Amino acid sequence: MARRSCAIYATGIVSAHLLVVGIVLLVAQVFQTMIHSRLKKEITLTEKSQMFEGWKNPPPPVYMEYYFFNVTNPEVFINGGKAALKQIGPYTYREYRPRENVTFLENGTKLFALNPKTFVFVPEKSAGDPEVDLLRTINIPFVAVTNELNQYPFLVRSLISMIMNSAGIELFMTRTVHEILWGFKDPLLSRIHKMRPEVDDTFGLMWKKNGTHEGEFVFYTGEQNYMDYGKIDTWNGLREMSWWSSNQSNMINGTDGAVFHPLINRNELLYIFAADLCRSIHMGYVQGSTNPPPPPHPGSSHMGYVQGSTNPPPPPPRSIHMGYVQGSTNPPHPPPQVIHMGYVQDVEASRPGGDCLGTGVLKVSVCREGAPIVVSFPHFYQADPKYINGVEGMTPNKEDHETYLDLEPTSGVPIRACKRAQLNVIVKRVKGFPKTKLIQETIFPIMFVNETATIDDDSASQMRTLLLIVTLVSNFPLLIIAMGLLLLLVLVVLFCRNRQRKNEVKRIDFNEAFHSFATTKDDQAYTQVSDKPEEPSEPPRGAPPPPRGAPPPHSGQAPRNGSYIAMSPVEAQKC
Repeated sequence: MARRSCAIYATGIVSAHLLVVGIVLLVAQVFQTMIHSRLKKEITLTEKSQMFEGWKNPPPPVYMEYYFFNVTNPEVFINGGKAALKQIGPYTYREYRPRENVTFLENGTKLFALNPKTFVFVPEKSAGDPEVDLLRTINIPFVAVTNELNQYPFLVRSLISMIMNSAGIELFMTRTVHEILWGFKDPLLSRIHKMRPEVDDTFGLMWKKNGTHEGEFVFYTGEQNYMDYGKIDTWNGLREMSWWSSNQSNMINGTDGAVFHPLINRNELLYIFAADLCRSIHMGYVQGSTNPPPPPHPGSSHMGYVQGSTNPPPPPPRSIHMGYVQGSTNPPHPPPQVIHMGYVQDVEASRPGGDCLGTGVLKVSVCREGAPIVVSFPHFYQADPKYINGVEGMTPNKEDHETYLDLEPTSGVPIRACKRAQLNVIVKRVKGFPKTKLIQETIFPIMFVNETATIDDDSASQMRTLLLIVTLVSNFPLLIIAMGLLLLLVLVVLFCRNRQRKNEVKRIDFNEAFHSFATTKDDQAYTQVSDKPEEPSEPPRGAPPPPRGAPPPHSGQAPRNGSYIAMSPVEAQKC
């Protein structure tokens, strides 16, 4: 009994201590703070960090899918009608982007790196042969030159127009996909090159972009502040640009999109510097897309970032995914506290001086040597309807034309990304060039690219291991509380069993006492024998008669009034 009581008391004390300690640790977030501090120190761009090698030589394969718009009715467009476009492609290339010339600066707090990109054609993922397939599209050199000559006197424009006619240069051109993409000797640019050698005589959408880098970058390692992990310090020696009309748009903010700092908070803004757009974009939480892409690896939690329109989209329904949306002419409203995320870009203050286009398009002529280049989402997704209706063949939809980025919020590692952007040119009438006399002024689609990357299996396995460790350490107080509750349950069981045993002992004692009392009774029974008085017995013969006046002889019993009860021993009756 004493041992049982000691066990109960010990179980209660241990259970109480575990519950108190677990709740205190949970409320104070001791283990969560500890593991987060460890993550901040480990996730850096230093040689001792496991993240450094993956940043220097990214293992996930990156694919560039190029889609082009083939013009089927050029004569109709030249005569003032709508151009009919037919999408062809994809023509897929594998992109390799290793970091080169990596050099640590300022005691390891910064590092210098180049990021050359190389493209290799992947025929099994393509719809045709780019060196064979022909493409009819707008003559971009023609449009660029006429746009530049618009500032010259009418006589000069007329003279150049006659030279173009004599050389057979038209508003539309037919070339192979490979030529349009990687470059060819253009007859118009070749003539200009003879007069102005600084003008290249070769034209291609990706000319001089295969095996070259986008500039010299200096990054923060994140060793001093985890929020600076992978953040750009300078680009080509600049901390800000001078091309745009506001200081905010000229700032070089954020990372290059390859990495993000750990422990991402859904209420913060994420910044990415897009060198091809010559500007930074920021993303703000707006809950995200209605149909987020499924996680590439089941069981992994992640946040999805969705690039949206130049107007903030309506909040989608709740989802487990987190989406980030880019593109808004107005700053986003404070986002609701939900699991989904979205980031919005503010482009109102980013327009070049005097150039105001409609919703969903961004003119980047300022960093494209004055060429009338405009970027948008594919098929003018989420753009002003006037651009969609300006040509035939545009069928924008969310599934095929939305940009998204999936991130793992604890480590900041991108899980899957899909960047979709369309290249367009501004086509308008220019006096002095009869070929443009009747055309409709519009933004003419040329091609769009679908750049995709998915985390590889090895990196995903490492990330899952990291998340498992973080989860176990962060939830260790819950394990302590669970052990306390388990011991509390054991305590209740022991207490109930102990109480039950005490009741059984009391019952046994009572039964034994009752049985002892029943067996110690006198085994006698009482019966009524007669209601009459006993007859006097006669004296024996020869005995003298009793003296006169003496009482009659009795059998030794006193006379009794009424009925007489006689007690005689009998056998106890068996029940």
